[in-house]
Amino acid sequence: MMYKMESLSVIVNGISMGAIYGLIALGLTLIFGIMKIINFAHGALLMLSMMLSYWAWKFTGINPYLLIVIIAPLMFVVGYVTERFFIKPVLDAQKDVREPIAVLLLTAALAIVLENLSLMVFGGDYVMAKTTVTDATLVFGGVTLSAARFYALLIAVVVSGGFYLFLQYSELGRKLRSCGQDRNTASLMGINVPNTYAIAFGIGTALLAVAAITLLPFYYVHPTVGGVFMTKAFIVVVLGGLGSVPGALLGGIIIGLIESIGAQYMTATLTTVIVYAIFLLILFIKPSGLFGSRLEW
Repeated sequence: MMYKMESLSVIVNGISMGAIYGLIALGLTLIFGIMKIINFAHGALLMLSMMLSYWAWKFTGINPYLLIVIIAPLMFVVGYVTERFFIKPVLDAQKDVREPIAVLLLTAALAIVLENLSLMVFGGDYVMAKTTVTDATLVFGGVTLSAARFYALLIAVVVSGGFYLFLQYSELGRKLRSCGQDRNTASLMGINVPNTYAIAFGIGTALLAVAAITLLPFYYVHPTVGGVFMTKAFIVVVLGGLGSVPGALLGGIIIGLIESIGAQYMTATLTTVIVYAIFLLILFIKPSGLFGSRLEW
């Protein structure tokens, strides 16, 4: 009985971590699905969100979860400005190219700049927002769960669900999807494509901010923390399928479960090998992902 309870705890903790992976991947799949660019600064922007959240908590003492209403809008502005002043000029210069490689190089350079600026300003120390939920546990029917991970799961599911409804049923959501399907036709229909691109980048960055804050009470923050989650976000996007919100969440949960359960029976290195093996297998068998379609948004 005790072994069963421990196994359930491992599974739920894996699901909670996977939900965070899915939330991080949502921003990546949104930007790539609409703008047709690979944002290599995604991990660095996550790191920036975590750093800003940590120091806001450090100086104000505000509960990290309440910081969502401050940091998420702030990171939306950061994403919007980044697209308008850095990415848009490159897109304009390569407007006849469907997937401009120059933007990939630009975002990779932006990631390097953000990581080194963080190292210069905040230092290289590993820090964490240790709050009342950091070491707290919750017990449900004999199953012991980390409170921080459980709250992260709830927030990730609510935000992912809300984002899905927004994308499917709101007017702005329809504009975003139409730009992803055919930006030229969307422009002919009166949609301001450049502004929609900036909004998409801003929303993707704001989603990162929410994920960053859910990580803050139990994950160490440092200048290169984004690199780990960046790689996993790409794997999640491939597993779930480009443009699929449920797919991103499910893909993240699959990775989280593999890591959580695998840690009980094998080394971390072997667990990582299994994750990448599944990643390659999906690429060979179903490149569009579990919920993806061969057609675009």
